[in-house]
Amino acid sequence: MDCVVSLSDKFNLGSQERVPPTESKAPSRIFWVILSVILICGMVCIAVAAALSLTQTSPKPLLQVVRLNFQNRPGSPMNQSAFVNKSKNTVTYCVTSPSNQTSLVLFDRKNGYVCYKPSGQSGCYLRMMDTWDREIVQMSFNLSEQRVGQGPLLNSRTQYYREFLEIVPGRQVQPEEAGEAVWALCEQAPIYWVKRKDGPPKQRLIYLCIDICFPSNICVSICFYYLPE
Repeated sequence: MDCVVSLSDKFNLGSQERVPPTESKAPSRIFWVILSVILICGMVCIAVAAALSLTQTSPKPLLQVVRLNFQNRPGSPMNQSAFVNKSKNTVTYCVTSPSNQTSLVLFDRKNGYVCYKPSGQSGCYLRMMDTWDREIVQMSFNLSEQRVGQGPLLNSRTQYYREFLEIVPGRQVQPEEAGEAVWALCEQAPIYWVKRKDGPPKQRLIYLCIDICFPSNICVSICFYYLPE
């Protein structure tokens, strides 16, 4: 009996000696925790760097279109305002008649054009800008930077005169000539070339007129007529 017990005890002791000691899992957990922290920090750094790069490289937001309101010419029922868009380098004058019809005059300094869209007309009229036109655009830009609600008041020193533009029949402006701003204004309507003249021929009547005042205290009655064919 003692022998059996002794052998059994020896067997059990031998079995216990052959069982490998249990390894600690603590180092493995610490490794994965450190790795996770490193990955999270790396992702945060990448996100912050990307945000900073986009902030530095993205263009500053463009100014909105600024509207300038002008006092009516003394004794005139016309209502006039100007929309200055510095991002497109354009100024658009809107002249509304008492019958609520609006004529538009676009100064496109980018392409060097002045475009007229008279009320009640199916077409537009285009001419090249000159030095005075560019000065008008610059004065409008200066007013828009001051964020004024009203344009310069018209006074006794305001100059009034009439300007004649002859419409060249059969000479339509091609799409590649006009530019984006002109086509947006005319909305696919036909566009005709015009040019300044001293006055219409006696045998030709004035076709239409647009009264418009500018920041330089100059008011112009722009009249169109057709050239003799």
